[in-house]
Amino acid sequence: MEVKGRRALVTGGGGGIGGEICRLLGAAGHDVLVADLSEEAAAAVADRVGGTPIGLDVTDEASVQAATTQLAETWGPAEILVNAAGWDRFLPFLETDGGFCDKVLAVNLAGPIRMCRAVLPGMVEARWGRIVNIASDAGRVGSSLEAVYSGAKGGLIAFTKTIAREFARSGVTANSVCPGVTNTPLLDDIKAENPVAEKVLAAVERSTPMGRIGTPADIAPAVAFLASEEAGFITGQTLSVSGGLTMA
Repeated sequence: MEVKGRRALVTGGGGGIGGEICRLLGAAGHDVLVADLSEEAAAAVADRVGGTPIGLDVTDEASVQAATTQLAETWGPAEILVNAAGWDRFLPFLETDGGFCDKVLAVNLAGPIRMCRAVLPGMVEARWGRIVNIASDAGRVGSSLEAVYSGAKGGLIAFTKTIAREFARSGVTANSVCPGVTNTPLLDDIKAENPVAEKVLAAVERSTPMGRIGTPADIAPAVAFLASEEAGFITGQTLSVSGGLTMA
């Protein structure tokens, strides 16, 4: 089937995984809006992949509305939404505080919910849409030092399944892609802030059947497929991309 270009909105598009997703969606012929909290990062990726940059804070309702309205007025409503914005730090649960928990939940769970609420009306009207939420294997099986993050991503997986059920007959699919440990700038920040992280991540790498941690280039193809025309009969699914670290 010939790929038809769609309007794709990628949050966290200036990051490692988000940037690679933007590149593949652009290569597939889609018009890509690279949305990121850092306008500089968004601009750098957009310049590299031929997309359009925009500053967007997924934790702020006004920012989300402004970005999605700008998209709709300039191009038309988003047809593909990829929620790739994410944030975490490695901490034992009892060392976390309310502010930390609020931020993790705001970025990783409330953010995607807010984005879906903003774009779904246009998808329903068009009778076509693809939502791909970047969850995590931490949300599937738990992860030491990531209790709140695991909870947020587990909630995102459940939210995605429910959206899939509610909107299936409107021509909209919703799926979760769950990376395992992936080599990104966020991971570098985590390692720099917590010496224990190096040992934990080394153990994960040894336990991974493929013998290495993932890269953004490993994750993006799964997202590009689920955003494609060909994936129209796939919805409510949770796909792990972890080199076999987790199975089933």
